[in-house]
Amino acid sequence: MKALSIAATGMAAQDLNVSVIANNIANINTTGFKRARAEFTDLLYQTERLKGVSSRGQANTVPEGAQLGLGVRTASIRNLHIQGSLANTGNRLDWALSGRGWFQVTDANGDTVYTRAGAFNTNASGQIVTADGYVVSPPMIVPSNAVDVTVSQSGLVSAIIAGQTAPQQLGQLSLANFANEAGLTPLGNNLYKQTEASGAPVVGVPGDPGFATISQYYLESSNVDPVKEITDLIAAQRAYEMNSKVIQAASEMQATVSKNMG
Repeated sequence: MKALSIAATGMAAQDLNVSVIANNIANINTTGFKRARAEFTDLLYQTERLKGVSSRGQANTVPEGAQLGLGVRTASIRNLHIQGSLANTGNRLDWALSGRGWFQVTDANGDTVYTRAGAFNTNASGQIVTADGYVVSPPMIVPSNAVDVTVSQSGLVSAIIAGQTAPQQLGQLSLANFANEAGLTPLGNNLYKQTEASGAPVVGVPGDPGFATISQYYLESSNVDPVKEITDLIAAQRAYEMNSKVIQAASEMQATVSKNMG
């Protein structure tokens, strides 16, 4: 029976949906995390009767016809790059983005990757790095005798050196924007990489039109809404149960047919 295979695709779709929701909830406290949403499309249709063809060879045509859908499939798992709320940390190397844009980071392979998680630190050389030791681009070195580090909303990084009255400029942060942020590939560790779908990065200065500003002493929280996730979880669970009921009904109907034929 076709109903068995159709309902099976529905159960598989809701199983994936619950997995996406579970990942969102698991990352509810992950800095800079962007929630994901599973999106589905219907499968091919099997034509039982063509629409628009002549009826019994006469001039009249079949107005609707009969097409049977064969189920559902996953179209995409979309990351929703919506601004998260800002949380004050009091850490001078915690920087949050307000608006569109990505910090640029050089990974262990020398490739440029992108992140919204601005929980930075300094390595043994004084370079500003991520929690995994990846260097923030453009690279900047904080002098060992610096007593404080400041970053302006426009991304100008300065250090106050012991014995000096005027701050010393360390560099100018730049941000990257993408035409299609949903096309970025998540790598884990709060990092993303560009793809053909995302388009090439457009680099600019924080505060420029279309680019985020930087808030020092803050981190961007996850944009996961726990109430929405629980609501979506309940809806996915109910949909899974309904598909299982269809399989149960189809199995009973098939058993009835087999019994009567035997």
